[in-house]
Amino acid sequence: MRDETQRKADARLARVEGQIRAVRKMVTEDRYCIDVVRQVQAARSALSSLETLIIDDHVDTCVQHALEAGETGERREKVTELVSILTGKKK
Repeated sequence: MRDETQRKADARLARVEGQIRAVRKMVTEDRYCIDVVRQVQAARSALSSLETLIIDDHVDTCVQHALEAGETGERREKVTELVSILTGKKK
């Protein structure tokens, strides 16, 4: 993972961590359900954004390297991994 991606991922993880703490506090305080759900949706969106960041970095680094320099088996493995992540299916 590139340094820039690590830095951005860490910032997004800090945001998610704060959102999860907020959800926990809201549940403990018996806050209005819809407000809790909205906070959960915000956390899910932040995680989705983090996932996209990491996948983009993976494509730009690991997959690109395998396609340019790797042998056929390595290329196939990287593409299979990527497809499984994007489709939600395990290899």
